Amino acid sequence: MKKFFKMLKEDVDVVFDQDPAARNRFEVILTYSGVHAVWAHRVAHALYRRKLYFIARVISQLSRFLTGIEIHPGAKIGRRFFIDHGMGVVIGETCEIGDNCTIYQGVTLGGTGKEAGKRHPTLKDNVLVAAGAKVLGSITIGEWAKIGAGSVVLKDVPHNSTVVGIPGQIVVQNGVRVNNKDLNHHKLPDPVKEKCDSLEDRIAELEEELHELRGVSKEDDHQAL
Repeated sequence: MKKFFKMLKEDVDVVFDQDPAARNRFEVILTYSGVHAVWAHRVAHALYRRKLYFIARVISQLSRFLTGIEIHPGAKIGRRFFIDHGMGVVIGETCEIGDNCTIYQGVTLGGTGKEAGKRHPTLKDNVLVAAGAKVLGSITIGEWAKIGAGSVVLKDVPHNSTVVGIPGQIVVQNGVRVNNKDLNHHKLPDPVKEKCDSLEDRIAELEEELHELRGVSKEDDHQAL
């Protein structure tokens, strides 16, 4: 029990290390939704480990309602975990988070489908995940890695790396900038546009086949219309 309360104290202490807006403990304890969500999770996870699944889920859902942060009680979270702002954060059941990790609002640590077993990410110690990033699947984010805002990460990230983009690409590794030719922020992949282009190409092919069957050229057909 002493260790548990020490962990709760550390959850408050880390706020002062990560958030310059924090002024005093009283304010942090009463007004920081990220702290509330982490504390609720620690209680829910303790119950979950004792197979009190229903009560654990009730606590996690109540916390979700009050804080806007959804953490499955099965997720394993280390010490000094900081959620800044926090609204819209989702952390899946088999997610594992090491010590001294920080995530921001809108982050999803989720799965990629309905696969069984380990299906959510593992974050090693000292990982930072910026606002709106999505880290999906049973992948590992190495120690001291940073995930840029809005990135979508679908594969393992090495230690001491910075990843940005959709899909996520390494731009810095061990303090050295990586010359990634695939990463061009003003030309990020657009799946909707790619699908529309594919449909337009297919329509053009079908029009050509139709004109051949009718024995008229495409130009003659347009003039007839």
